[in-house]
Amino acid sequence: MAILNIAPTKSNLLTLSRQLAFAEEGYDLLEQKRQILIFELMNRLKRARELEQRIGADFQRAFAALREATLDAGSSALDRAALAVMFDHRLEISDQHLMGLRIPRVTVHADSPAAQFGVSGTSANADVAMKRFVEVLPLLAEMAELENAIIRLSRELRKTQRRCNALLKIFIPDYRETIIYIRGTLEERERESFVILKMIRNRLAQSPAN
Repeated sequence: MAILNIAPTKSNLLTLSRQLAFAEEGYDLLEQKRQILIFELMNRLKRARELEQRIGADFQRAFAALREATLDAGSSALDRAALAVMFDHRLEISDQHLMGLRIPRVTVHADSPAAQFGVSGTSANADVAMKRFVEVLPLLAEMAELENAIIRLSRELRKTQRRCNALLKIFIPDYRETIIYIRGTLEERERESFVILKMIRNRLAQSPAN
């Protein structure tokens, strides 16, 4: 704690008191924001961990079907057949707002994974693999949204934490210490003025009347 370099006057005392009240109110609001950010961050981290496991399992199923299709028809035949596959997947990105943050919302509009391969030259496993890979797309979009939100929430949380620490450990203690110092100085001045005034009155009372 440090006393601010400011004259110990009544006007400065009133100004500092108002600023301290404002700082304390600001700290309360920042602390509430910090708690909300922590809750939102932990919630998204939990969802991301669960989604990561789900995506991993879905990819395993998709690659298993792809391996079966490769064994049935060969990789060259699958490569040639894949050139004729036509999809119109669309990615939509919009904004969602949280505590002053703009967090992207990612949505995938995937075409229905209907049969795309011919009956000759490939196998049914090719359609199964394609269907399973398409089904993972919305999950990947959700994961991208969560990862982006986690990064932005983490940055905002660090910024809010720094502001809370600055108010709690530096600004507010310095203002409180300065207010205590100014009050003490003003009280000492009042006592000195009272003593001087009393001494003057006593001397006037003791002086002979003209």
